[in-house]
Amino acid sequence: MLAGGQVSFLLTPLLAFLGLGVLVLILRWAFSRGHSVVAAPARPGSPDEYGLLIPISAPATFIDGEISRRRLEEAGIRANLATTQEGPRLLVFPRDEERARALLKL
Repeated sequence: MLAGGQVSFLLTPLLAFLGLGVLVLILRWAFSRGHSVVAAPARPGSPDEYGLLIPISAPATFIDGEISRRRLEEAGIRANLATTQEGPRLLVFPRDEERARALLKL
């Protein structure tokens, strides 16, 4: 039969090693490479890789594209400005394509 002091003598180091093991596992997970919880930056694709969106304009700069995008949104047309491999592109859904092109020509 073990006395109270002997149980404490055996249990304390065991709990310390168990706590240290849990801490090691958490730190290995936190500092491991390739398993980041932060999303990777988006990579630019070609203009035809944006699903249903159709490129309607190729502005010279991102600022010109943002001005055109805001003009379309003021007219009630949902538009996106994407940075593609070929430069900035203004993208809209197919149902809004004709209205968007007509509005940008003004």
